[in-house]
Amino acid sequence: MAETLTLKSILQEHTIEGELCKSLENDWVLCYACGHRCKIKPGRDGICHVRFNRDGILMVPNGYAAGIQLDPIEKKPFFHAFPGSSALSFGMLGCDYHCAYCQNWLTSQTLRDPSATSQPEFMGPEKIVEMAMVYKSPVLVSTYNEPLITSEWAVEILKLARPYGIRGAYVSNGNATPEVIEYIRPYVDLYKVDLKGFDEKKYRQLGGRLGVVLDAIRLLKQKDFWVEVVTLLVPGFNDSDTEITNIAEFIASVSPEIPWHVTAFHQDYRMLDKENTGAKSLMKAAAIGRRAGLSFVYAGNLPGMVVNLENTYCPSCNTALIEREGFRVLKNRIVDGMCPDCNRKIPGVWK
Repeated sequence: MAETLTLKSILQEHTIEGELCKSLENDWVLCYACGHRCKIKPGRDGICHVRFNRDGILMVPNGYAAGIQLDPIEKKPFFHAFPGSSALSFGMLGCDYHCAYCQNWLTSQTLRDPSATSQPEFMGPEKIVEMAMVYKSPVLVSTYNEPLITSEWAVEILKLARPYGIRGAYVSNGNATPEVIEYIRPYVDLYKVDLKGFDEKKYRQLGGRLGVVLDAIRLLKQKDFWVEVVTLLVPGFNDSDTEITNIAEFIASVSPEIPWHVTAFHQDYRMLDKENTGAKSLMKAAAIGRRAGLSFVYAGNLPGMVVNLENTYCPSCNTALIEREGFRVLKNRIVDGMCPDCNRKIPGVWK
């Protein structure tokens, strides 16, 4: 516990005054970086443990990264944005959820769990942008922790990258407010939402509320972000036919052209009692997604084991447009955002 407290005190020195907040009486502050809308009294943290009230001022993370990595953009996963390109990913520490199966728990749960021991590397935004330019990455992605709770830092970086033609992206749990969506919109083009299920009670077990995420997906689409949705299928938790159908039908009601990725769970963190997800489960979920009217359904985390569910097909003529295996693009036939066989426009960010 002492190490966690020491890390927390170090992180508190790498903060700036937050913008996603409102002053309240008696030096309390209302933070609206995420859907929790924490009312924080002086000397206390928000639910995320990285945004805190110092003498009536909301202080927020700044000036460090807990992870920087060059990834294929398909790993995020974005399948309809710059296929075959690299994405420079950066993250900080902390999360507003506490998912028992978190696959990024070493960074997301650092200030909540003493066994999560990621260390920050202190740097300015210029260094991160410079790295993206050196690697010729067309996209900078805020990920690894929950980017909503560190949005001021992400915007500082992405604003600096914008003049160089570098796009911004969030990989997020979608626990967003209208205020934070408006705040990041000038600098974030791509937004991946983890829709973790369709059951309010289970969502609360993870630390969130289903309705907030559904509202955020609708608003992101209305605000013209490029949105892709991921559901990690966890056996016995969110993989019933009813729940999968509800997820697929909701996404289709927002837009049938939102790509939906159903991905395989593997045992991690505190959820070691569930079986790993098999290929048959992913293929069954994908079939449900197609029956619900979704044009683009993908199965992930089991490369080469899900028949053709890693590929992009034209919804009109069914020709194979992008062939993939895992995070590798084997062939890309999309021309100027269109199917070369029938000239149907394929939604995405291709240039």
